[in-house]
Amino acid sequence: MHESPFISDVPVESALRTWFDTCGAAGCPMRLEGAAVTLEDAVGRVTAEPVWATRSSPVGDSAAMDGIAVLASDTAGATQTTPLQLGPDAYEVVDTGDPIPDGFDAVVMREHVHYVTTSAGEAAEIMSAVPPYQHVRSIGEDVSAGELLLPEGHRLRPVDVAAAAAAGATDLVVRRRPRVAVIPTGDEIVPVGSPPQRDQILDTNSLMLVAQAREAGCESWATPIQPDVQEQISAEVREATATADLVIVVAGSSAGRDDYTARVVDEQGELAVHGVAVRPGHPVVLGAVDATPVIGVPGFPVSAALTFDIFAAPLLAALEGAAPPHRPEVPARLARKLPSVVGMDDWVRVRLGSVAGQVVASPLPRGAGVLTSLVRADGLLLVPAGVEGHHAGEEVSVQLLRRLPEIERTIVTIGSHDLVIDLAATAIRSADPTLTLVSTNVGSLGGLVALRDGLCHLAGSHLLHPATGEYTLPYLDEMMSDRDLAVVRLVHRDQGLLVQPGNPRGITGLADLAGADLAYVNRQRGAGTRMLLDHELRRLGIDPAKVSGYAREEPTHLAVAAAISAGRADCGLGIMAAARAFGLDFIPVSREPYDLVVEASSLEDPLLAPLWKLLDSPDFHASIEGLGGYSTEETGRRIR
Repeated sequence: MHESPFISDVPVESALRTWFDTCGAAGCPMRLEGAAVTLEDAVGRVTAEPVWATRSSPVGDSAAMDGIAVLASDTAGATQTTPLQLGPDAYEVVDTGDPIPDGFDAVVMREHVHYVTTSAGEAAEIMSAVPPYQHVRSIGEDVSAGELLLPEGHRLRPVDVAAAAAAGATDLVVRRRPRVAVIPTGDEIVPVGSPPQRDQILDTNSLMLVAQAREAGCESWATPIQPDVQEQISAEVREATATADLVIVVAGSSAGRDDYTARVVDEQGELAVHGVAVRPGHPVVLGAVDATPVIGVPGFPVSAALTFDIFAAPLLAALEGAAPPHRPEVPARLARKLPSVVGMDDWVRVRLGSVAGQVVASPLPRGAGVLTSLVRADGLLLVPAGVEGHHAGEEVSVQLLRRLPEIERTIVTIGSHDLVIDLAATAIRSADPTLTLVSTNVGSLGGLVALRDGLCHLAGSHLLHPATGEYTLPYLDEMMSDRDLAVVRLVHRDQGLLVQPGNPRGITGLADLAGADLAYVNRQRGAGTRMLLDHELRRLGIDPAKVSGYAREEPTHLAVAAAISAGRADCGLGIMAAARAFGLDFIPVSREPYDLVVEASSLEDPLLAPLWKLLDSPDFHASIEGLGGYSTEETGRRIR
């Protein structure tokens, strides 16, 4: 075994080529065998051989309309002013799909036929001539016998199997579904459904990876969780390779003391790559054991999901002989600055909306363990290895995870975090499943900047202006005096110190922050809550540098509450609703307005109409006040 098989920063394309070459040299089947399945079972499968038509469709000339079959030459001279009567022997009634009777070559629609009784029988009166083969489906119009219907390597859709049936097929030869085994590892991992202790992690990765494989058309399963014991992991990998076409080992892929995946692959088979120039997901393991491809994915969920997309999905497509999956891309403007590390492909999940006819991308939190970023993402943005990042407003290319029509039905809110925005998003979606409200938490000031730059529909703000004592309005005059802006009151809310249950430190107010023994957790720069704190500290004569934890920043009220609940801080400024959500005590500091800032012209935008209607709803007001610490007395009122 190598002393350290870790190889850092292999570019993705090189890693894929090296892995595929290694798998081929190790005897891994790089194309699965084919087998015949019925048409009913063929959808979603990939053709293992071309599909040729064995009969024409239609098998003969047939009527494309209800009406009468005629000989086109018999209709010459018929007009509205000189209608033509065809005797009983000169036409035959047909319905759609009926064979065209011998001696006829056209169909007159039933709506254009008037029947009259004559001495020779019932005649058909028509008022216009018809050309040959009008409303006739010719033999082989759809497909002709001997024609190639579908190529090899085609993933079958419902329309494909219908066409194959029309062309004479009763079954199709398709590739066997790839089999994927997922092996979770780690002493700290426990099954989903277990009540996790603080030192334990639920095995959500296996659940996600198995589902990703099934979504890709595979048979997949998870093995029992393996402890951080190299021999046990090795045995489980060898057992999985006996039945699987791909083995995914979860966690243990880095180079730490208890990370064994690379060692297992290196000792039991062929290690191709360990460490890829991609973020998140750098410590990827690629290799083969017992003629079966093996991937070691990092234990963080965002890294694991991305590793599947970049490495597992192309391999699975190759096994079926299909084209690799491809997502459509659209240009988008970036809602805020996005720094990146040079030297690695940086994959960033983003929320998307359409503002003034242009797609806007708001980056989501980028931690590899932020599972919710996978849930909320509408798109994927790749910052290539040689790029340091992008500035706000810069145009980028985004891979779509959601359909563009859905993105165009998205209300984009950027600014300060508030639980009422989340409540509104739920209520709007419940009332109209085609409409989405998304919010990006960058602080009140960041929201106003985004609105100024045309990157959102709404900016959520509660910015205190120290010189005037007013909220938000003075900033609009300073930043956008030339714009016709409207300000709609969302709520009044209570801001205060969130403290641990029972207030064990005996905190009475912000003045206590001057004591060095209190650990504080702050909001980010530009957040209205941060500016309120700074204002109050100045008023109390407290130097922020003397506040222990002042430099520690969290992006939302709930994140502040979570840090205090977990015992990582003693207190932090936030809203009462966040304290309630985590069972914390609350020491009031201020009651403040929280407003929505919008272009005045957008008040009539049909996209925003459901939001204004919601703000007038008594039921919605009751839901807000049920959160605690809110007043809806002015909710929905335009204050500017």
